[in-house]
Amino acid sequence: MKTLILGDTHGRSFWKLAVNMEMPDRVVFVGDYFDSFQINTELQVNNFLDILEYKKTSGVDTVLLIGNHDHHYYPEIGYTGTSGYRQVGRFQIEPVIDSNREHLQIAYQMDDLLITHAGVSTVFMNDIFGKGGWDLENVASELNELFKYKPHAFEFNGWDPYGNDDKQTPIWIRPTALMRANKKSELKKKYIQVFGHTQNNGISFNHINKAAGGKYYNIDCMETSGEYLIIEDGNIGKGSIR
Repeated sequence: MKTLILGDTHGRSFWKLAVNMEMPDRVVFVGDYFDSFQINTELQVNNFLDILEYKKTSGVDTVLLIGNHDHHYYPEIGYTGTSGYRQVGRFQIEPVIDSNREHLQIAYQMDDLLITHAGVSTVFMNDIFGKGGWDLENVASELNELFKYKPHAFEFNGWDPYGNDDKQTPIWIRPTALMRANKKSELKKKYIQVFGHTQNNGISFNHINKAAGGKYYNIDCMETSGEYLIIEDGNIGKGSIR
């Protein structure tokens, strides 16, 4: 079984190169399908529709996580001050997002991997579910159920305008806050977290740092290094479209 985990797309079609080269059994997109500064709204929408078509027709198990740059196009959420938001383009994007809600989710668990757009903070989980009120074994399903009925629960929160706050949601938190929030948590012992959201220059395999709060892979680097994560036969590796 080969699984690809692909970073933020922001309207770009590089994901097609990855899936065509690798021929995976499963693909996980970590969200942020919209809000490119270089690509017009129509092309962004068409690329998202291509991803949906791949999910529906390829025969490959395809998981579409949601990012902060998608969340604000839910009609009941609206503009939250995020850079790149399409004030006019939302009239094209919102109907596509709204009519495909059943294909979008917050989190995905695969063995010891917990995959979200930005990462899961223990502080957020305790705040939203109550301390002791959530199941460590089923973090993804609990987050997905919450998102289904209360999408507002994933809006930007905390004091830091960049999102570097322990209480931030799984589509907004930054790596420094994520590691800090999980430093003394059972969550860090249970899972390797995989996320995008904060762009970097490549996937580092030195992110296994228990002192910092667990094991983490930031994969928001397809625009920079062209890299993505490959999980095959229990091994974690990386590929590149370049």
